[in-house]
Amino acid sequence: MSVPELETLLVADREQVRWITLNRPDRLNAISPAMLDELESVLTASADDPSVRVLVITGAGRAFCAGADLSPGPGDPDALPDVDLARSDAVFELLERQPQPVVAAVNGMACAGGLELLLCCDVVLAAAGVPIGDMHANAGLLPGAGGTYRLPRRVGLNPAMWLLLTGRTAPAEDFLRWGLVHRVVAAGELTAAAEELAKLLSGKSPLGLRRMKELVRDGLAQDRRTGLAHALAVAQAHQKSADYAEGVRAFAARRTPRFTGR
Repeated sequence: MSVPELETLLVADREQVRWITLNRPDRLNAISPAMLDELESVLTASADDPSVRVLVITGAGRAFCAGADLSPGPGDPDALPDVDLARSDAVFELLERQPQPVVAAVNGMACAGGLELLLCCDVVLAAAGVPIGDMHANAGLLPGAGGTYRLPRRVGLNPAMWLLLTGRTAPAEDFLRWGLVHRVVAAGELTAAAEELAKLLSGKSPLGLRRMKELVRDGLAQDRRTGLAHALAVAQAHQKSADYAEGVRAFAARRTPRFTGR
């Protein structure tokens, strides 16, 4: 992977799955400017790497991500933290538009910017009981990386308003009921569950999954007529791909398809 040496992330490739671990456990994996730079580098390198078919994001230690690092600058305890909201928003938008499926394996607390990061992932697995919430209201802050836009669309208006206005967290089980979390497992089973899901996704057509993600994202911003017409046009174009032919032939022959992403 053509990215510089990393200080805030651990990156490991296992078969066709790239595991990205937020690695500031002493700060509960709080997001620093360096972490944003490194995450951007990893996402950009992964997007154009045909050997990477799935991304899994998790956290080191006892937290997934506690949001932006609000610690004061060195030498001045009264200095405000270096939080570039526009930068966070751009990197999270890059994550949301990642061509490969992105799985979040929530091993511990995910709040504020950590929740905003989850909202940009495609599938969310969580350890039982982990607290998830917005929490910006507790410090008089506003979500700056898309939380107020994405949260109501993922969990519904009423849960979103409760989470945003109260600043409280809720256990992963509540987010399972609201639809953001797709599966809750015992803490000791989280890695295995993420591996199982990533293996399943990596066996699908990379081209097909990429186009599905694009159609869903685009469709959310389109009216019904435009969205349906666009979906039809992309599906018709997909019929000319090698992956389409391989999938149909494998189905007819009752064998496992060997997709190439073309």
